[in-house]
Amino acid sequence: MNERSRPGLGTLIYFLLTLMLGLYFMFAAVQGDYGVFKRAEIEAEGRLLTEELATLQVEVARMENLTQRLSDDYLDLDLLDSQARDVLGMVRTDEIVIH
Repeated sequence: MNERSRPGLGTLIYFLLTLMLGLYFMFAAVQGDYGVFKRAEIEAEGRLLTEELATLQVEVARMENLTQRLSDDYLDLDLLDSQARDVLGMVRTDEIVIH
């Protein structure tokens, strides 16, 4: 009775199922909705949005400055003159217009 016994069909199915589950979870950890690649994509998008936010904050600060300079409390006559001439399409006699 020195005959080698082959593993049973149940054991083979158990190991195949375990291998398949392991492969599935490994794939999900890398490619899934919460995987490594998705995390890198979200971090890159976060960096881009942070840069865009900084750009927009600079633009808002510039607009707030211009608005404050045209307010009743602080009137910048040079800016008012420039804006009025730009809107009305007028120039002073000492200015040269280049088209």
